[in-house]
Amino acid sequence: MSQSVHDRAAEFHNLAAHAHAAAAASHGTGALTAHELSRQAHEHSTRAFEESKKAAETHGESQAQFANR
Repeated sequence: MSQSVHDRAAEFHNLAAHAHAAAAASHGTGALTAHELSRQAHEHSTRAFEESKKAAETHGESQAQFANR
């Protein structure tokens, strides 16, 4: 069964939060660089926002209404 747009948006929000936390924890440890983890977090945040817009549109909310929340 495919995921709903709400589930996909939530998943990307969670991935972004995890990547931000990992970036903070790895700062100065030599693991994946904090920069790379921050880049991943930004990518996940962007995808989460796009999925959230899709979810809003499926419920008849315009992009303008979504952006003004």
